[in-house]
Amino acid sequence: MLGKMVPPERRAWAFGISAAAGSFGQFFMIPVGQFFITQNGWSASLIGLAVITATIAPLGWYFAKLGSEGKLPQPTAATQASAGEALRTAFADRSYTLLTLGYFVCGFQVVFIGAHLTPYLLDKGIAARVGVTALALVGLFNCFGTYLAGVLAGKLPKRYVLSFIYFMRSVVIVIFLALPLSEWTVYAFAAAIGFLWLSTVPPTNAIIAQVYGVRYLGMLGGIVFFSHQIGSFLGAWLGGKLYDVTGNYNTVWMLTIALGVFAAIVHLPIDERALESRTPALA
Repeated sequence: MLGKMVPPERRAWAFGISAAAGSFGQFFMIPVGQFFITQNGWSASLIGLAVITATIAPLGWYFAKLGSEGKLPQPTAATQASAGEALRTAFADRSYTLLTLGYFVCGFQVVFIGAHLTPYLLDKGIAARVGVTALALVGLFNCFGTYLAGVLAGKLPKRYVLSFIYFMRSVVIVIFLALPLSEWTVYAFAAAIGFLWLSTVPPTNAIIAQVYGVRYLGMLGGIVFFSHQIGSFLGAWLGGKLYDVTGNYNTVWMLTIALGVFAAIVHLPIDERALESRTPALA
């Protein structure tokens, strides 16, 4: 929706705003959710969450209605490629593959940390409340990081912004593991990694829109995000599996660092020029 409603020069900024709003939801819901679980149990809390989620459905209906009434920008004669043609064009472009690989790493990192940070801290003798507070801080600081990433992606080459984010994730994790573990080093890590948490979203979506156009942005962005979710599954599952095998999280922490460096490298050769300026392809 944002890709179609916002002009190209402000698109990355708009993606940053929307992702920052989602991050505030994480910051808000973690302590609130924990409170309701403590007071009412899991079942009642999940029912409450379902009710909150259902209130968003009318917004989807409203935007769909805008599209059907032609109040959103419509494809022009130059952008009438079919969905199949759009897919073939994207998959034939190396930049799309590199972007997809990078988003896989993003999913692996954030879900490993989100799912296993608290168990890791418990394993090290740190209270569970520290882990819960840390995850809330991740959401809070990601509001700022995601917004800033959207601003920078509108002013700098987006591939460089992404490369820097992934590289800095690895740096932050290395520093966290190297420092003596304490409540305050956990909070500092949460703030730093939170700043980088979903800051990949605005530049990633902006590259897809800039290179391949907005008509099939939902489809092409969805495929890239599917790669993110495969990484998310492996981050959660492999974190637990390697812990069971080795008795600690050392191996998966090292893997998370290495993947961050890998993602930083693969984003550098991405070509951000619109395909229509390179070949007579999808607009």
